[in-house]
Amino acid sequence: MTIDDITRNISARLGISTLNDMQQAMTTTTDKAVILTAPTGSGKTLAFAIAMLRALRSDAKAKPQALVLAPSRELVLQIAEVVRPIATDLKTVTLYGGHSFLDETRSLSPMPDIIIATPGRLLDHLQRDTLSINGLRCLVLDEYDKSLELGFESEMRRILRRIGRVERVILTSATRMEELPDFVNIGSPQLLDFAPAEAAEKPVDIIEVKSFTPDKLDTLAGLLSTFTAGDRTIIFVNHRESAERVYRHLSRLGYPVGIYHGALDQQQRATAIDMLANGTTPILVATDLAARGLDISKLRNVVHYHLPVDDKAWTHRNGRTGRQNAEGAVWVITSDSDNRPEYISTTRSFVPPMATARPEPSATATLYIQAGKKDKISKGDVAGFIAAAGAERSDIGLINVYDHHSLVAVPTSKAEAIAAATSALKLKGKKTRVSVIRP
Repeated sequence: MTIDDITRNISARLGISTLNDMQQAMTTTTDKAVILTAPTGSGKTLAFAIAMLRALRSDAKAKPQALVLAPSRELVLQIAEVVRPIATDLKTVTLYGGHSFLDETRSLSPMPDIIIATPGRLLDHLQRDTLSINGLRCLVLDEYDKSLELGFESEMRRILRRIGRVERVILTSATRMEELPDFVNIGSPQLLDFAPAEAAEKPVDIIEVKSFTPDKLDTLAGLLSTFTAGDRTIIFVNHRESAERVYRHLSRLGYPVGIYHGALDQQQRATAIDMLANGTTPILVATDLAARGLDISKLRNVVHYHLPVDDKAWTHRNGRTGRQNAEGAVWVITSDSDNRPEYISTTRSFVPPMATARPEPSATATLYIQAGKKDKISKGDVAGFIAAAGAERSDIGLINVYDHHSLVAVPTSKAEAIAAATSALKLKGKKTRVSVIRP
């Protein structure tokens, strides 16, 4: 694709008329290997998409031209939301765990130009011979430091061995690895470092919250009681068992809270993120699985219930808030039993009150619709269906359409009535089950 075609699509389809300095740099780079370092929320996905698309051809033979590897399903889907609209005349597919393998196999015929995948699911396809990735024009490793670290190393080694020679390689992350593994042979890459100097960091306030007991649950509840109702907040813990414990405690207190960790299946995790984003459960208790790749607009608070295990986790957790120069706050709950590492630096201290009043319930609810993309359902179809059930235009919030189901946010006060009214309606000519999701 030409740069003119790409920038025209970015303007028309994404509504972005001006590229930032990093994205401009990626429009001109011609090196065979590039390592791009930039903070979360800075537009890295669009930057590497521009460079990747410049390497592709719309008249190429029916085989993959580009492969984008990302460490999580959520990141794969977010990358696809940027790439698909601007990759006109090119077929883009996503491959990730928890997705129907049969649906994915069908999507590979005819063969796509661009594949966006998690390493594990890509290997599944390679081992079952449903896909070949020889002769790629471009390989992108997004969040490459995560993809190449222990736990993913074996999968990445096998994938890169199968890929062989690639015309262009792009590695991106918010933090740079000091040394690449020996199986990543990219010669002398061009280094594009757009990580801000410490003095120029985003306007994120980092506050220490002192807990006077090792068990921080009461301190956490007191802190949450000072937040504005509906403020989107992620509470980070270090273990899934801790996530369950904190989640149960906050639920009993009446907080509109969700949970996110690796033991949940893909649909549960996706729903948790959607309900955070649409305001149904504006508080999310999560492990570090949520520290990378998730782009939640207007995320106001990040709370470190447990101190992060290393400086990378500290950076990536904090990067969920204050994105695109929006206001954000980071809260670090500490106790005397914590060993505070040097990389944790706070700007001030805060002592929260004891939580006494019951929290306000969420004003937003989420409807589950048992129809999705495979039923030829679009966001517009969902909006029209919900409107026909009595919802005003202003009632219809965030809509997410997946392969076999859809989610839509509506006011809590109207959710049951809207769900009941849909029983007399048809969506795309078919009766469709609609229910209110209970957090």
